[in-house]
Amino acid sequence: MNVVTERIIQLCLLVLILGGWQLGVTLGVIDVFFFPAPLDIFNQIVTWVVDPGFYKHISITLTETVLGYIIGTGLGVAAGVWLGLSRSAARILDPFIKALNAIPRVVLAPIFVLWLGLGLWSKVALAVTLVFFITFFNAMQGVREVNPVVLANAKILGAKRVDLLRHVYFPAAASWILSSLRTSVGFAVVGAIIGEYLGASAGLGYLIAQAEGNFDAVGVFAGIIILAIFVLIIDRILDVVESKLIKWRPNAAEERPA
Repeated sequence: MNVVTERIIQLCLLVLILGGWQLGVTLGVIDVFFFPAPLDIFNQIVTWVVDPGFYKHISITLTETVLGYIIGTGLGVAAGVWLGLSRSAARILDPFIKALNAIPRVVLAPIFVLWLGLGLWSKVALAVTLVFFITFFNAMQGVREVNPVVLANAKILGAKRVDLLRHVYFPAAASWILSSLRTSVGFAVVGAIIGEYLGASAGLGYLIAQAEGNFDAVGVFAGIIILAIFVLIIDRILDVVESKLIKWRPNAAEERPA
């Protein structure tokens, strides 16, 4: 099955789902109070998109997501590589890391609001906590999975610690790290949205919370769809970055059996 056929099947599935949904609403089988018609949701999205003020909400959510994502992944990769290389430090900090990871992130949102206020940084902090542990555990495991034979050969050739990090550890852990980067995109968005949902004056989370307060299911579904599109675009960008950075990985055509 080639790529074109797969895309056609995906498009047919989308048309089937949306068409069945719209037909169910038209026939009265689906209650529009809980599941509004797809056409109404589409019209709401168009109304938002043509409104210049809507892009203020987009820019705020995007800023919170990007900052939380960059800070969280940076700290997570740095801490993961450090503890992956230092087994003794990892054993000492292990109970503290597990305790922090066990805390539900939603519980931290009111604390961040108390510490940082209702502005930008309380949302960024929540996004960082969601992203950090995903990249941290993947980076640490990736470093520990380095082939000891390759590591020993590099040391025999005179590689210093910086050379080992650059030419051995990071390339070996790249697949783990990039996998976590793709997963953490959605969590960065979730952190920003939850923060806005609990207390904000702008952002996509604020629009969804406002629609929910007015029992406007159309607005809620429109916000959810925009968020889904938002994450898909970022995920596509990471696809391109991953294909550029991990050039030794076989592509889909090469992985398929003849």
